[in-house]
Order: sequence, then C-alpha cells, then structure tokens
Amino acid sequence: MILPIRAFGDPVLRKVGKDIEKDYPELQELIDNMFETMYSANGIGLAAPQIGLDIRLFVIDVTPLAEDEDYEDIKDELAEFKKVFINARILEESGEEWKFNEGCLSIPDVREDVKRKGTIVIEYYDENFVKHTETFSDIRARVIQHEYDHIEGVLFTDHLSALKKKLVKGKLTKITQGDVSIGYKMRFPK
Repeated sequence: MILPIRAFGDPVLRKVGKDIEKDYPELQELIDNMFETMYSANGIGLAAPQIGLDIRLFVIDVTPLAEDEDYEDIKDELAEFKKVFINARILEESGEEWKFNEGCLSIPDVREDVKRKGTIVIEYYDENFVKHTETFSDIRARVIQHEYDHIEGVLFTDHLSALKKKLVKGKLTKITQGDVSIGYKMRFPK
C-alpha cells in the first residue's frame, strides 16, 4: 500500500525515533509498504517518520544507481544494496567530508549540497531482527546518513549554512502550505 509522505513542517519529522521490538505490529507489512511508497515516489531511501511513525526504521534501495556511470567503480556493490535498518545507531563517522547535492521526498523541489563524512560504522537489526555491525563508504554511506538523520529528527536542510537556509526559506514555506506540484502521495502539515 502506498502511504502519504509527510511534508516539511510536520512535527513527526522532528521527533527522535523510538526503538521497536521484533514483535512490532505488522512489521513486515510496514516494511513492504515503505518500499512500495518509496518506489512510487522514485526515491532510494525512506524513513518511518516520513510516513508519520516516530520509530527507528528506514529502508534503502540504491540498486538503480548501479546503472549510473558516476558509480561505475562500485556498480556491483550498488546492484545488491537493498536493506532494512531497524534501531540503527551510527557508531562512527570518518574520512574526508565531501559535498553531494541532496534532496528529500519530504522536501520536494529543494536540493542543496550537504557535507558528510565518507565512511560510517553502523549497528542495526535487519527485517529478521538479526543484528549487524557494518562499515559503509561512498554513496551508500551518504544515503544511510541521510535516512539516519530522519530517525534522529534531523533534515538535510539542517546541515545548510545560514545563507543557504535563507535562500530556501521561501520554498520551505510553500511546502508547509501545500503549494508544490509533486508526482506522489503527500500529506501536508495542517
């Protein structure tokens, strides 16, 4: 089922997510719905707060990037990178910071360069509640950090300089008012 994505200004996007247990009600259905919602919006990541749930859950599927010539050197890794992250905790961020032009399904029509560290170590449970501690680099680390921010109540616009925030303020106001044209199901703040 395709769920409405919460828009910038919705208070749930600012909540720190709560851990969930393996018996969380209809967890597999929720995960399936999140992937379906993400795909319908042409996204590569989606966090539970973006569909109105303040829990520590996000899904990622960067497999479409395997066809992008910019990622030729890691295409095999990307072609297999579809994951569920439950109760995730980033344990370490390292490496050089690099800029990348980020966007967000909850903030349509806004894209800006964000600096993030190149490598992360993350601890999480998968959809079967098997615990993992893994290291990721490159675009995979970037997408994980972006989605992880959502379960911490942080948006990519929070990483912008004061000047950049001023420049996008008008667009953000329009989003909170529902004054955007998008091609997917969205719920705007009331």
